[in-house]
Amino acid sequence: MSMTTPQRGETDRPTPRMWLGVLTVSVGIFSMITVEQLPVGLIPAIAGELAVSTGTAGQTVTAPGLIAAFASIGIPLLVGRLDRRVLLAVLLAVMAAASAVSALAPNYGVLIGSRMLVGITIGGFWAIAGSLAMRLVPGPYVPRAMVLIFGGVSVAAVLGVPAGTILGEWLGWRAAFGALGGLSAVVLVVVLVFLPRLPAAEPVRPRALLAQLRNPGLVAGIVATGLLVAGHYGAYTFVSPALLDVSGVPAGIIGVLLLGYGVLGMVANVLAGPRAARSPGRTAAVIAVVLGATLALFPVLGASPWGGAALLLVWGLAYGGAPVTLQTWVMTAAPNSAEAATAVYCFVFNLAIAVGAAASGLVVDALGVPSVLWLGAVLVLLVMVTVRRAPARARP
Repeated sequence: MSMTTPQRGETDRPTPRMWLGVLTVSVGIFSMITVEQLPVGLIPAIAGELAVSTGTAGQTVTAPGLIAAFASIGIPLLVGRLDRRVLLAVLLAVMAAASAVSALAPNYGVLIGSRMLVGITIGGFWAIAGSLAMRLVPGPYVPRAMVLIFGGVSVAAVLGVPAGTILGEWLGWRAAFGALGGLSAVVLVVVLVFLPRLPAAEPVRPRALLAQLRNPGLVAGIVATGLLVAGHYGAYTFVSPALLDVSGVPAGIIGVLLLGYGVLGMVANVLAGPRAARSPGRTAAVIAVVLGATLALFPVLGASPWGGAALLLVWGLAYGGAPVTLQTWVMTAAPNSAEAATAVYCFVFNLAIAVGAAASGLVVDALGVPSVLWLGAVLVLLVMVTVRRAPARARP
């Protein structure tokens, strides 16, 4: 199928084909986030079968996050003017292969190696996909396209991670990774068929990346991203042990609870998108307060199955609007250098995942799960320091 990128002046309203392109990118984001976060619901099973500690098993989240951070900078620099549609397809093919290796990994070392390969694809895909809303639909519809694209994050939480957790509970964690390899292959076909050609308007160069650091509003958004994501993922990586050890939730219903977490995350994404378009800083502040309070209170109010389940749902509602809010902040602060700004944003986002998960892995082995939740709360609440630098209003 032959398609080309829509030009802003060609139409006042987006066509169905344009929205189909947006939805295709959203499906790709869904696939990537599902692959990245899948171990969250499977850490106890992975640790048991491969004979490693819970903290060590948690590094299956750290490894792809760390590699993705540098891939989000390196890949846009390396690919130059390569058509972004072709790039996304290549990354999805690598993702499918890496997931298959994870499913067949004979030991922990091979599993970590395959997860590092996953990190390359996550960083490259997100760095490009995050800036595509501005190219796929006319300007006034970009905020709505952003909500749809980053709805893939929420849908991954709603369907991907819980479904993978449930599949892992029924058939074993290896089956969950194998299923994701098949999913990535399907998404690859969808991208090739439905996404329009996306030739690079301007290659990302090192000086363009460095120039972003001279933008105070963007720097504030990047700092907010680092704090919120490190705090959230540092705690969320060990959400299964928290539900098991702190709340006493039966292992068989963790997948169902994560499904509820994801449903509310999707609701939050829809609610936060228009609000972030009007005031990204204020929206980020609300998210930080609610999420920080939830994490801080979890070891106390979540010390029962009902309390833990209720706070997990609030957790999902709080974090669900974060990706679209933070990306909107970045795009608003740097509207004329969207791909370079998004690459920097993705670098920090994925580095924060890696640092948060790695630090929490050490903390959980030394001090226990409650300490991880409190550490996450402190980091998230520090976002309040940055919100005064946020852009006042997103531009259409």
